[in-house]
Amino acid sequence: MIISHQHRYLFVELPRTGSTAIRRELRELYDGSPILHKHATYLEFVRQASDDERSYFVFSGIRNPLDDAVSRYFKLKTDHKQRFSDPDQHQRRQRPLNSLLDRRMFEFLHRTGADFSRFFLHFYVLPYDTWASLSHEGFDHLIRFESLSEDFDIAVRRIGIEPVRRLPHINPTGQRGRSFADYYSPAAIKRARRVMGPYMERWGYTFPNEWVVERPTRLHRLGYEGFSRVAQVYWRALRPRS
Repeated sequence: MIISHQHRYLFVELPRTGSTAIRRELRELYDGSPILHKHATYLEFVRQASDDERSYFVFSGIRNPLDDAVSRYFKLKTDHKQRFSDPDQHQRRQRPLNSLLDRRMFEFLHRTGADFSRFFLHFYVLPYDTWASLSHEGFDHLIRFESLSEDFDIAVRRIGIEPVRRLPHINPTGQRGRSFADYYSPAAIKRARRVMGPYMERWGYTFPNEWVVERPTRLHRLGYEGFSRVAQVYWRALRPRS
């Protein structure tokens, strides 16, 4: 999480939405400073913020979950920055449940050599949600990963600053050479409709036209809403803080 008292903004870092590049840019060029921990939620900030700080311009990122799943697969497959094989990195991570799941995914991939669709069908069973569901809908601006640089410039201008340069692209995922849509088998597409469709509707994403996928059913949406309520209890009250 990055804050600037000079420019009166707060940037909330949702994982795998380009937040590393934005964090670095804000610190180097826009008087930003770290506060709390990297992936702190807005609710954590509010608990300790002053009334004046709560009025700051708040922005964060969001990403198409179909693309996020492919990125996650390749980060695990390539052991991105030795993040999954290095025990010390696991011990330093602040989200033990996520770390445990990443470890299971990593071991599965390197034991089976699974392609993306097999990986997706094995692990993406429950409705997809992120802790964007906690507060993001009330933020002043959302930066979509799909238009990262353009949306970042819009955020900076809304804060009242002229962008210094185009946002640099850092931390790329290795071995990705195609559109995310090309990695999904028919079975994975069917699963994605159920587990990701409601989340995509909530945040304004649509399935690729070439997939010819129907909208999620009412049952899919009810499943997502129920799962999201349970997940939010964890994110609000049980998620480790530092």
